[in-house]
Amino acid sequence: MTPAGKLNRRAAFASVSVAVALLGLKVWAAWATGSVSMLGSAADTTLDLMASLVTLFAVGLAAQPADAEHRFGHGKAEAIAALMQTLLIMGSAVGIGWRAIQQFGNPEVPTRADLGIGVSVVALVLTLALVAYQRHVVRVTGSIAIGTDQLHYQSDLLLNLSVIVALILDVVLGVHGADAAFGLGIAVYLAWGAYSAARHAIDMLMDREWPPERREQLVRVAGNHPQVYGVHDLRTRSSGSNDFIQFHIWLPAEMTVLEAHDVVDAVEANVAAEFPGAEILIHIDPVGHVDKDIAGEPKAA
Repeated sequence: MTPAGKLNRRAAFASVSVAVALLGLKVWAAWATGSVSMLGSAADTTLDLMASLVTLFAVGLAAQPADAEHRFGHGKAEAIAALMQTLLIMGSAVGIGWRAIQQFGNPEVPTRADLGIGVSVVALVLTLALVAYQRHVVRVTGSIAIGTDQLHYQSDLLLNLSVIVALILDVVLGVHGADAAFGLGIAVYLAWGAYSAARHAIDMLMDREWPPERREQLVRVAGNHPQVYGVHDLRTRSSGSNDFIQFHIWLPAEMTVLEAHDVVDAVEANVAAEFPGAEILIHIDPVGHVDKDIAGEPKAA
C-alpha cells in the first residue's frame, strides 16, 4: 500500500475510534440525564460510527485496482452502503422526533445537567482534534473519502453545542421545553441528512450527469485547442471518488492519424490537469460529421 493509502487508513481508524468512544459516553449520559437532545446526539454519533466504518471500507476498496470483473473499479459499493445507511438514519430521526413530541405533552426536566454538559464538552474537544487531523491528511493525500468524513464531523461540533445550550436553558435557567425542542430539531437535522445522502447515493448508482456548470467547464477546457472545431456527445458520471469522461471532438478531415493522435493527447492532458484522476475517453470525428443511431437519426449531443 502507498504511503498516502496508509495515511488515509490511519485517519479512518482514528475516526472510528473517536466515534466508538463518544457513543459510549453519550449513551451513558442520555440514560443518566434523561435528556432528549443528548439522546439525539447519541443517535447522531451512532450514524457517525457507521459513516466512519463505511469510510474505512471505502478507503481500503479504493486502494484496489479495477479487475477483470469490475473494469470501472469498485466505487459504487460506497453508494450502495450509503443508501442502506439512510434507512437507519431515517429510523433514528423518527424515534427521536416521537420521543421529543411525547416530552412536549408530558414535560420532564432532564437531571444532572452538569453530566450532560461535561460529556458534550469532551465530545467537542475530541471532535476538534479529529477534524484537525483529518484536515492534515486531506492536505497530504487529497482523499475525497476522508474529506467528506471531515465535513460530517464538522457539523457535529454544532450538534454538541446545541446539546449544551439545551441543557443550560432547560435545567439551569428553567426554560422548560428547550430540551424537547432541541431534540426535535436534531431529529429534523438527521432526517434531512438521510434525504441528502439518499439522493447523492441514488444519483451515483443511476450514473447521473455532472452539474451543468461542471459540464460547461469541461467543454471549455476540451475545446481550448486551436485545431479542435467543437465538442459533442459529452457523457460524464462519477463512481465513488472516480470520475469518468467521454466526448467526441471535431478535427479537420484532411488531418493524418498521427496529427489527430497528437491533438487528442494534448486535449486529454488539458482535461486531466483540470479534472485530476478522471478516466477520459475521446472519440474523433471529421468536421461537420454527425453520428447517427440505428434508425439513421442524428444522435443527441
